[in-house]
Amino acid sequence: MLLQAEPANVPPILPPDSVKEVATQVIKQLQEDPTTFWTELGQQALHFGLKVLAALAIYIVGSWLIGKLKNMLKRIFERRKTEPTMASFLISLVSITLTVLLVIITVGTLGVNTTSLAALLAAGGMAIGMALSGTVQNFAGGIMILVFKPFKAGDFISAQGFTGTVIDVSITSTKVLTTDNRVIILPNGALSNGSVDNYSARPLRRVQWQVSVAYGTDAADFQRVAIKMLSEDKRVLQADTNMDELYKELKVTASQLSTVGYRMTAVPAPFVGLESLNANDITFTIRAWCRSADYWDLFYDMQQRFYTELPQQGFAFAYPHMDVTMVAND
Repeated sequence: MLLQAEPANVPPILPPDSVKEVATQVIKQLQEDPTTFWTELGQQALHFGLKVLAALAIYIVGSWLIGKLKNMLKRIFERRKTEPTMASFLISLVSITLTVLLVIITVGTLGVNTTSLAALLAAGGMAIGMALSGTVQNFAGGIMILVFKPFKAGDFISAQGFTGTVIDVSITSTKVLTTDNRVIILPNGALSNGSVDNYSARPLRRVQWQVSVAYGTDAADFQRVAIKMLSEDKRVLQADTNMDELYKELKVTASQLSTVGYRMTAVPAPFVGLESLNANDITFTIRAWCRSADYWDLFYDMQQRFYTELPQQGFAFAYPHMDVTMVAND
């Protein structure tokens, strides 16, 4: 029969259950062996002091490096002419991320367990993300707009049922100034997922007019007069326009010209064609190219010239009418 040796009775080490008990143990140790107590206390204080100094050094050096990195990113974005909103957001994001990491490293240097802190930050981020799901969608949409740039401040756009000039693009919304001086704030989430008609995306645009005149009008004569009227306006670009000088005048960059579909090798000549034969009139389509900035002024000015000058040239505008023939009975 095997006999098992009984383990020696070792008193269990119990954690202190109160501040009073801990204080009692410290006083007892101080009374029994004060030399050892003060030696250990000094060593612990020295060790903790070194940790504090190391943590301060890490925080100071880290803050200095973060500041240098922010300044470097700012200069890079300025040289590359990055969108100011995008540049500010990226600099803030990098600064906040690195600062949080620096704080965690500093706290860990003091000997504090950072696992719980990291888990707390993750849980807090998840809770905030769920609570601000709509804002997060707009935030993501703002990132897409600032990166791919479907429009920028100063562009004339039509989106979400509103038309106007973009006056500000932030990380979550876009402000549009309408032609009647209203400010419309559009969420970037909807803008990034919807259709946007950007009238200012290209430096050149084609203008089109529809002019209806009476039957019996000489089509060739009408085309000649309309082309002559278009050639008299300096805002209308002709087929012999020097494109290199034009793009230089419009300050179009080489990177824009390298974009597929951005550069036109030549401007199409003004065009006048017979569009349709209607019940009471015939309709001519008139087309011409101009600078995007001249579009609306040219459209309304030529519209008025057509209305005023064409009748003087012998071209009558059509209107609904009925010809009645009277036959006399003998």
